Amino acid sequence: MVFIVAEIGVNWDGDFDLVKQMMNESKLLGLNAVKFQAFTFEMVKNHPESNRLMNSSITKENIEKINDISQEVGINWFCTPMYPDAVNFLDRFVSRYKIREFDGREIIQSNQTDLFQTIYKKHKNIFISSETVPVNCSFYNDPQIKWLYCIPKYPCGLDDIDFSLLKHFDGFSNHCNLIEAPIRALHEGIEILEIHVTSDKTKDFVDNNVSFDYDEIKEIMKVAKVINS
Repeated sequence: MVFIVAEIGVNWDGDFDLVKQMMNESKLLGLNAVKFQAFTFEMVKNHPESNRLMNSSITKENIEKINDISQEVGINWFCTPMYPDAVNFLDRFVSRYKIREFDGREIIQSNQTDLFQTIYKKHKNIFISSETVPVNCSFYNDPQIKWLYCIPKYPCGLDDIDFSLLKHFDGFSNHCNLIEAPIRALHEGIEILEIHVTSDKTKDFVDNNVSFDYDEIKEIMKVAKVINS
């Protein structure tokens, strides 16, 4: 069975009504989980929409509300923490973690950063994004870790993706704005698929250029259901 994640990420702008709708749609479409991000203002201060980005970050102030909504909807949620302290306030609520490609580069080189050590010591499942094949990493066969092939371009093109490398990974974290990319990855036999979701492509949500709307996800899920059957 393919485990499919809807990355809500920074596409909800701190709007709890919207995030509930996105969770509901994700559940109805058959996705297994939704995912968020936790970062500090210092990390995004140079972004032209830094204040808006912070509205979507998971914090100590909004985490219980997010968890309550997920329980009401009945869909699992987890998060990409980008600093160690976030792991500690997330841990009571999540059953797994995601490590972004930027931080995954250090792990590929077997550098145990404070962030990775904090996550690893929680003894929960970890998804790690990497553009580099991780076969030489000391954590490659670690049962706690699942590796996701990811191209860190926003968006990336189909030609940027070497689908032949998927045999070295457990899954695929998509940044291509064409549904052909996740569909092809599904046909390659991946165990995990992460796709960004948006409630409305006509609006200016920060990650809309790498996100799929509900109709596009419906087409992806049709393929996933055939593969899972």
